[in-house]
Amino acid sequence: MKPETRLPESAQRVADMLRRIGHGQPVVLLPASGRTSAEAAAGLGCRVDEIAKSIIFRRLADDMAVMVVASGANRVDEGKVAALVGPLGKADASFVRAHTGYAIGGVCPIGHLRETLVLVDEDLLGFARIWAAAGHPHAVFALSPQELLAMTGAQAVDVACRDALGPPPA
Repeated sequence: MKPETRLPESAQRVADMLRRIGHGQPVVLLPASGRTSAEAAAGLGCRVDEIAKSIIFRRLADDMAVMVVASGANRVDEGKVAALVGPLGKADASFVRAHTGYAIGGVCPIGHLRETLVLVDEDLLGFARIWAAAGHPHAVFALSPQELLAMTGAQAVDVACRDALGPPPA
């Protein structure tokens, strides 16, 4: 993993946006795909729960995209999200691209084409550094949870599936 000078077009858009907002961390390309949290963590040499994965839902009331940025170790509890924002539906690949401008597997938490309601998994707040997708399945960037909240205007909420048997699987 290293900063690249030649990024895919969508990752370059993210790198340019990060530079414009004064974020000092580069976009890096993973040696293999980062489509899943486990793949990204393996490529970065970090823990799965330090991956900030973006999950997109479609709010039924107004067809707005709802993005949950969750710890890579957590499953998102759709019921908890719906209780916060209203009934949800599935967001297919065309919906995700039309609303965010990114393909599934590389959805960056910022720079969406349309207004997106963002929620951040409170479990991410326990880390000094997390890694988020940078617009391409092989591209990521580092940031703090506080930077994620500031960049997205999101609130940190409990969105993780929790059960009596222990933490949710990765």
